[in-house]
Amino acid sequence: MSRPLELYQRRRRRTRNRIRNVSGGKVRLSVFRSNKNIYAQVIDDNAGRTLAAASTLDQELRSNLKTGSDQEAAKQVGLLI
Repeated sequence: MSRPLELYQRRRRRTRNRIRNVSGGKVRLSVFRSNKNIYAQVIDDNAGRTLAAASTLDQELRSNLKTGSDQEAAKQVGLLI
């Protein structure tokens, strides 16, 4: 295995373990905001599964919002999650 790839994988493993240890068995909320949309996920790291997900790309939210990246959009995604 090449040295840069090995270092990347080691760093990735270290980061994943740190996230797993910090959560302490609880689920975590991951929020990503792009310039146009907001995405949110509830993740269970122990099971390695996404429990719930919502974004401003959902059809029911999209029809009610002017734009997908303002405070009102974030509030609606939070309520949907």
